[in-house]
Amino acid sequence: MYDVVPIASTPDLLRLVAVPVFAWAAVRDVKTRRISSSVWIPLSALAAVLFVWDGWVAYRAGGVVWSHEFLVPSALSLGVVVPLAYLFWWFGGFGGADAKALLVLALLFPTHPAYKIGSWSIPVDEPSLSPFSLAILTNAVLLGVLIPVALAIRNAAAGRTDPVMFIGWPIDWREVSTTHGRLLDAPSGRSLSGLDLDAFRMYLRWRGLSLEELRADPETYRDPTSLPDEPNPPTDGAVTAEVRRDGGSSRIQDSLERDTDVPADVEVEDPWGAEAFLEDIDGTAYGTNPETLRDGLEVLGERDVVWISPGTPFLVPIFAGLVVALVYGDLLFTLLF
Repeated sequence: MYDVVPIASTPDLLRLVAVPVFAWAAVRDVKTRRISSSVWIPLSALAAVLFVWDGWVAYRAGGVVWSHEFLVPSALSLGVVVPLAYLFWWFGGFGGADAKALLVLALLFPTHPAYKIGSWSIPVDEPSLSPFSLAILTNAVLLGVLIPVALAIRNAAAGRTDPVMFIGWPIDWREVSTTHGRLLDAPSGRSLSGLDLDAFRMYLRWRGLSLEELRADPETYRDPTSLPDEPNPPTDGAVTAEVRRDGGSSRIQDSLERDTDVPADVEVEDPWGAEAFLEDIDGTAYGTNPETLRDGLEVLGERDVVWISPGTPFLVPIFAGLVVALVYGDLLFTLLF
């Protein structure tokens, strides 16, 4: 009869704490697009302790264990995965939480862990000199490629064929306020660089408006004279952010009383107050410029259904890549060799 208790070194057993932490982080990132940096601090501390622990054990063992099984993969993990994570973040390939997650993994999984349940050993694939953290990263990239395929299948099954069916799906306008992602619609058609919905929520909160109010009277709010005297805090656009709507309604009310509706085909200076909003807030509202904001407002002010790209956080394939690496090993190594 097999012993059902996993057999592994103490450091490798402790590394399994990463699985529930990354699962939680992936789910939270999907729901809120916000991961506190404090999530990674205890895991980083654990990673540092286990790194020193493994290093000391390998040093005492000497020979190949010290040089090939610890030094080489550790040097590659810290010298390759860490710079890659930083560069991807620097060039906007993924967010700060994704980069921090990879930095933690580079320290937590420099070498290949080993687990045994009875006669079953995991990871199934034979370990190599490459760092285990690199296997997690390449697994994540390969699994991430499947996301557009899944989106296309979902859209095709619903009878939706569109050039952007590989990167998004349509939603009702009522879902916009509680959805993360980026608009794929513009007044002239589809757009791959549409308005970020977090930036859109920032704008509405800054003005003290709801999407329902904006849609009910877009001509009034297109006129920049309807901007509030004292805008509200825009927050960071998160769905769960605490919102104030008590700032400066006087100019809006005055504009409504004057009946200063501005038709969409009449040019005004700074339509929707887009430039005023971006100049007033701290930061860039996720790279939004006035033109993108105006186009998004025009679309959301009149269309009942819009296409959005959910922008699945890279933490999701990172978590999947971690699980696959722990159970199977390096997918890319298997494909190549």
